[in-house]
Amino acid sequence: MFENYYRPTSLAEALSILKKYHGRARVVAGGTDLILQLINREISAQALVDLTHIPNLRLISKENGLIRIGSLVTHTDLAASPLLLNAVPFLCEAADSIGSLQIRNVGTVGGNIVNAQPAADTAVPLMTLNAVCKVVSAAGEREAPLAALYCPEGGTILDPGREILTEISFVPPGEEGGAGAFMRLARRKAVALPVFNVAVVLWTGEKEKIGAARIVMGPVARVPFQAREAEKVLTGNPAREHYFRQAAQAAAGEARPRDSRLRGSSNYRKKLTQVMVFRALVKAWGNLGSRG
Repeated sequence: MFENYYRPTSLAEALSILKKYHGRARVVAGGTDLILQLINREISAQALVDLTHIPNLRLISKENGLIRIGSLVTHTDLAASPLLLNAVPFLCEAADSIGSLQIRNVGTVGGNIVNAQPAADTAVPLMTLNAVCKVVSAAGEREAPLAALYCPEGGTILDPGREILTEISFVPPGEEGGAGAFMRLARRKAVALPVFNVAVVLWTGEKEKIGAARIVMGPVARVPFQAREAEKVLTGNPAREHYFRQAAQAAAGEARPRDSRLRGSSNYRKKLTQVMVFRALVKAWGNLGSRG
């Protein structure tokens, strides 16, 4: 599958190795997706660069109101973090829904983003949080919104042979008068890909109106999908069942799921979108009230 395996102890060393291979090496952390892709010959690599010995990539911290999550933080780390359980419990719930305990123990939030599955269970809620990603390469460091890393036709704009995602950061919604919710439906309760998942964040406005809304769902497009028309229905309106149902209907109208033997027909999943988005909105508003 590959000829060489490296364990750098710094980002500089890792980037030097990637540069040496001119895009023909791949970075690896948990490897829960990458190793299978290599075995199945879906991708090829001359070398693997293991990032797990680089310090500070597995930290979760809060500085000046901003939460920072290292790209090597595992799903188990996310689900159990006291900081995140207090600030963004719906992100912890999403992380805890992924795969099996063994997968959660090694799979990383960075890998979940870079692998770019349209229903990635941590990427969906992170998009509702307006998360920003830090990416480093031999050319330097840059930051970009998580949503901007996805290509409309699928995948990401990141070059896995030359770039390394190092950090994801966001302002927790509670800091700005908001709260979120995550909901997921799968064919069984554990170790199953979602038939549908959705994350919602609602922020309060004046006189119990919704000041802003963020709705992201999957897999209803080739990447995690933001339901912008549904958000417009909610923004500036009272938090009432009528508007929640209207927004859910708009979200179903925006969704473009494909017929799938695993997840069901397009028509079924559009109806499912309407039900699940409505429930997530009710749950998010309830969470907002409980925080008040």
